[in-house]
Amino acid sequence: MKKKEEIKKLLVIVDMVNGFIREGNMADPGIAEILPAIRNCIESSRCDGLAFIRDCHPEDAAEFRKFPVHCVAGTSESELVDELKEYASDSLDYEKNSTSAVFAPGFLEDIDAMTSLEEVIIGGCCTDICVMNLAMPLTNYFDQNNRKVTVRAPKNLTETYNAPAHPRAEYNEMANRLMELSGVSTEEL
Repeated sequence: MKKKEEIKKLLVIVDMVNGFIREGNMADPGIAEILPAIRNCIESSRCDGLAFIRDCHPEDAAEFRKFPVHCVAGTSESELVDELKEYASDSLDYEKNSTSAVFAPGFLEDIDAMTSLEEVIIGGCCTDICVMNLAMPLTNYFDQNNRKVTVRAPKNLTETYNAPAHPRAEYNEMANRLMELSGVSTEEL
């Protein structure tokens, strides 16, 4: 990976961790279907910077008032899935304790250090929660600071969970429409 100030295109992969795909209260194996597209994007060298965002909560996380206990720090749930671990050594890594990576320690400081940044591509899960809660505030952050950075969350790189009160297709569509209205491109890569 290049030095932060040289990065022009940053790929940010959100919450592709065991706790959302393989094990625990919030896991949905269907989310794994985007792993080949994510790996292809990483390997195709479309981006010269790579960052992983990982849900990583203390045992008494305030978020657990809204969601079941998940991705507790020090457990395998907060670890990247095996399919992505090989890329971790040459990437930035952020642990978050909320549904928005914008507030993850060090994230905005690193974004500010990326003075050549032209585009951020966001992939991962969940489209309607953590992906959207990164893409929209990040777009606003760039606008507020008068930085002309394109933010994308391609449909083929994002996925959400499926549950009786949360039909996957409907929530993906809703999130994509909201992001598009905010200036985030969801066009597939």
